[in-house]
Amino acid sequence: MTPLSTPQRAERRTVKRRPRALVTGLAAVALSWPGVALAAPPAAPATALAPASASASVERAAADITWTLVRASNPTADQQDAYNRITAAMNAAVSRYNNLSDLGKAITVRYEPGVPTADGNINGTIRFGSNRGYMAERTALHEISHTIGVGTSGGWSSLGGSGTWRGAQATALVKQYDGANATLSTGGGHFWPYGLNYDNEFSNTAADRHVRIVAAMVRDGL
Repeated sequence: MTPLSTPQRAERRTVKRRPRALVTGLAAVALSWPGVALAAPPAAPATALAPASASASVERAAADITWTLVRASNPTADQQDAYNRITAAMNAAVSRYNNLSDLGKAITVRYEPGVPTADGNINGTIRFGSNRGYMAERTALHEISHTIGVGTSGGWSSLGGSGTWRGAQATALVKQYDGANATLSTGGGHFWPYGLNYDNEFSNTAADRHVRIVAAMVRDGL
């Protein structure tokens, strides 16, 4: 990565998720909580919850995706415009991930005009190039998925290397969305449908499904 010529400072941004609902135990009744059945279920917690005991309250633990923008100390007009656009895109994408999943990642974002489009790395780095068309939520969601492991992890290679995702949970989810014959195709470090690989794939519904599928891939072993 080519270092920027101007001094930089990092601003850490946290987009908080919506509060999680509390699960309250009922006296003298043993309860187990395998997960609430939703039209598109959120990611499961890292550890299973024990049955609730009498008068106990249990809150599901949740990770957060956080992000930091590396900025020049004295930005040019071009840099400041890019920072504003990137901030809006990342805030929207991180908010969507945090509201719809329990995924966690600390992400560092850079504006590097020499990058042709944008890219994401499993080390937690996202770079945006100078093309303003890619400074949008669709791109940010897509690149966040790369930092989590889509196209970049060992689990991706083992579960998606055949050209079709073989993990049970993400496969079941796409069938729920698109019918019994639906599959998740993989190739070139990307997946489809709902990979948000191109602008014409974006909608609020597709973006929500993207997040939930990535979370399901993580549960599969991404």
